Amino acid sequence: MNSFTLGRHTLQQPLMLAPMVGVSDLPFREICLQQGATLAVAEMVAANPALWDTEKHRLRLKHSTACGPDIVQIAGFDPQMMADAARVNAGQGAEVIDINMGCPAKKVLKKAAGSALLRDPQLVERILRAVTSAVDVPVTLKIRTGWSREQRNGLDIARIAEDCGIAMLSVHGRTRECRFLGDAEYDTIAEIKQRISIPVIANGDIDSPQKARYVLDHTKADGLMIGRAAQGNPWIFRQIRQYLDTGSASETPPPHDISSLMIDHISALHAFYGDVRGPLFARKHIDWYSKVLPHGEALKQQFMQLSDAEAQLDLLSTYHAASAAENLCPADLLPSARRHNDDPRRQVLA
Repeated sequence: MNSFTLGRHTLQQPLMLAPMVGVSDLPFREICLQQGATLAVAEMVAANPALWDTEKHRLRLKHSTACGPDIVQIAGFDPQMMADAARVNAGQGAEVIDINMGCPAKKVLKKAAGSALLRDPQLVERILRAVTSAVDVPVTLKIRTGWSREQRNGLDIARIAEDCGIAMLSVHGRTRECRFLGDAEYDTIAEIKQRISIPVIANGDIDSPQKARYVLDHTKADGLMIGRAAQGNPWIFRQIRQYLDTGSASETPPPHDISSLMIDHISALHAFYGDVRGPLFARKHIDWYSKVLPHGEALKQQFMQLSDAEAQLDLLSTYHAASAAENLCPADLLPSARRHNDDPRRQVLA
């Protein structure tokens, strides 16, 4: 990977967390940065100001100094609206504006935003020129390789982006038509990197240190963006960095270390979303973490029954204590978690 500047920041071997709606909130971004990510892009927000006066919108814009440059990703289809949204966010402290032209979600496509824009290169150019002219901070762009396999026009869009003054381009190795099905292809990313001079970040199916090395070698990209592979596996950034530096990668952390990280993460979710919504958001993350843990399925099943923040942390603390003792299923270690269950006969982690 190469080093390059993004505004006032110099990025050394960038490993980026992708902006995933419902996942890349502030607590998860902080966890991933602690685990070796260089940058963490916040969840996509709508450019339409009619949608700004919501708690969801406000939470997505929350930032901390631990997250490095404040990067706000905006989505929309109207050039003036996108420019206004960029201007407002830059005025509120955003250090980088990222434009979403890669999201394949149906509700985004229905509004002719996200990857739907790839069908209309002229509109892409109008949006990019409007946004880059509206702000003094760097503007970056996230795209896919095209709208469909028959219309794989990622290179054309990349050239437009470079001409419009985009500072960095992230490319997911699938078309909109592919969504997340099948294998990502990296030939288009490699061609884009060869034909333009701005930094290019490769994204898609990078789920191991070895795959990271392959994608970098194949595409010659300036950095990597990790999305779904970081869910329940935030230490993948540290593993990739170690592998790229030394040629060897560390193993999955032991259960005791993972349970300690889970406690920190779930506590942060409770603090961020509150005692009602926090436990709901915590469930998806425990589902992902559980896949790599001994007795993970039992832990997940028990956790999903709990809607109380204290009860969730009690259960995780009990699991943590058991993992420290290398004894992950003794019933006598679990009274605090059991007392929150409707059925006192339920056996946790048995």
